[in-house]
Amino acid sequence: MPTTAANGARVDMLEPLLQRAEAVLARLEAWLPPAGEPVVDWNQAVAWRWRRQGTRAWLQALAHPHALRLTDLLDVAEQKTRLVQNTRQFVAGLPANNVLLTGARGTGKSSLIKALLTEFAPAGLRMIEIDRDLLVDLPQLLDLLHGRPERFILFCDDLSFEQGEAHYKALKSVLDGSLAAPDDHVLLYATSNRRHLLPEFLSENLQTRHQEGEIHPGEAVEEKISLSDRFGLWLSFYPFDQDAYLEIAAHWVQTLGGQVPECASEAEAFRQAALQWALLRSSRSGRSAWHFARHWVGQTGLHKIP
Repeated sequence: MPTTAANGARVDMLEPLLQRAEAVLARLEAWLPPAGEPVVDWNQAVAWRWRRQGTRAWLQALAHPHALRLTDLLDVAEQKTRLVQNTRQFVAGLPANNVLLTGARGTGKSSLIKALLTEFAPAGLRMIEIDRDLLVDLPQLLDLLHGRPERFILFCDDLSFEQGEAHYKALKSVLDGSLAAPDDHVLLYATSNRRHLLPEFLSENLQTRHQEGEIHPGEAVEEKISLSDRFGLWLSFYPFDQDAYLEIAAHWVQTLGGQVPECASEAEAFRQAALQWALLRSSRSGRSAWHFARHWVGQTGLHKIP
């Protein structure tokens, strides 16, 4: 009959093995499919993020979405007007288009989409952020949204594809290429620095054919154009000039609780500091103006601390 000491030794040996087994099971559980259909509390939030871990995918509620206002976004009046009009139609239950916002970095593409939630959430708009790499999950996500009374904008930021990637084929199918009719309560708003979302190569122009006086693009070019062409509304954004950049910087300083100097010498110092900031960033963009405003207001506030 084993002694008490021997039993204790065996327990001591089993404990680390049990801990390792629990760790392995925890990792394995993350890769197993969920036991049933995901349950979403739609009253929990107005903004969500589509997440995936292994074979498990779910909607993660965002308790504190970025609360931008449309009035905070300056010098993009035409783009703002067209995007708001399209969204107003959508929220009212009228026909509206999927939207592709393309152009220079830091010019307010993503911010405009985020600000729509602040404007239209009281009217029933909901927004779901989905990463480019998870676009293959779009059919699953659309099944989850089917029949809901809310109006959903799927937001995909910095949408682009590299040569050889297949994710864009799932996107093409959902936008306009599936046998199933699209849900009229779901739209896709995407931003990109590329107009046609896919890399373009000079060699592809060699495939262009001339036939009876007409120019016919090659298959590679047609493939690239066909993806962006499925967005009904295109909005283009351009770099800001110096005056627009300074206006945006001053606006963000005031929004953050700071003050723009009024006396000539201090105003000139502010102007030079803002321009120097943009020069170091090689960009007169709204993003650079925002970063400068945070620097300026923080630096000014720090000097006031005794």
